[in-house]
Amino acid sequence: MESIRVLIADDHTLFRDGLRSLLVSIPDIDVVGEASSGKEALRLALEHQPDVILMDIQMPDLNGIEATRQILRASPHIGIVVLTMFQDDDSVFAVMRAGARGYVLKGADQGVLLRAVRAVANGESLFSPEIATRLIQFFVGLEPVSRSELFPELTEREREILSYIADGHTNAEIADKLVISMKTVRNHVSNIFSKLQVADRAQAAIRAREAGLGGLGGV
Repeated sequence: MESIRVLIADDHTLFRDGLRSLLVSIPDIDVVGEASSGKEALRLALEHQPDVILMDIQMPDLNGIEATRQILRASPHIGIVVLTMFQDDDSVFAVMRAGARGYVLKGADQGVLLRAVRAVANGESLFSPEIATRLIQFFVGLEPVSRSELFPELTEREREILSYIADGHTNAEIADKLVISMKTVRNHVSNIFSKLQVADRAQAAIRAREAGLGGLGGV
């Protein structure tokens, strides 16, 4: 089993040391570097090409949100989990728009952090329970929008498949639910990525959920 290569980016030495101690004790995780500033995180990310970066928001030189944006512009395959004390809506949505696939509070249980690392390494998204609750509350408060008004560039079938992606379904599960071939699903997913200008399922899911599709907003 290949190890998950992780880069830690946080300007607090004690927190960074504690995080490293936790991660190195996990057999399938390999810490490939540590950064104490946003610019250093960018440099090390480009140098080591880790699977996952644990990124703080407030850091010297370059904040975690901008560092996330620049890293993903150069290496969109890297999964970024924001690990921070901030849980306000502005911070949450800013990192989502920057492309982060996970958002975990620093006070979260270690199990939540490790699940986030593994989920993001597998191309999925994971938010700590407190953040997921805030997202649900936000989307529930939005006025409903008809499906046809959401992503007008997509066909009705593509919007339907995007909803399933937002709910975390695999291509095989979507094919089974819609009674269509895997090849057809893959073609639709490719078209969705192209039209929405996203790199992967995680970014497509975030776009969908922000618009109200999927489990956070319904179809």
